[in-house]
Amino acid sequence: MNAAEREIYHYLKSRRPKSVPARDINRHVGSKRKFRYNPEWAKVTLLGMVERGILEADAEDSYRLKPIPPRDSQGKRWASPAIAEMLKASGKTFDNLITPEDEDEYYDNL
Repeated sequence: MNAAEREIYHYLKSRRPKSVPARDINRHVGSKRKFRYNPEWAKVTLLGMVERGILEADAEDSYRLKPIPPRDSQGKRWASPAIAEMLKASGKTFDNLITPEDEDEYYDNL
């Protein structure tokens, strides 16, 4: 992901699971100067992210992160970072945990 895509990704990640209008993304991501110069600066980036499968768009020009498809074959389960640390500290192996870092890695690979 390039810098603009990464900024949009982190903004939408904090607003999950709601859809965010493109106007709000243009206004809140980036700088004031960028928005004043071109109020539709993020449109091309948003459309590219939709094509790559990172975002979902609806008819009202709102965007949200596309959910990660479930992995039934690997049997992984999500755990908060604190719980994951406690399980790893117990000395047993827990290879079936999904942490927020794994989630970021998934979207980076798209």
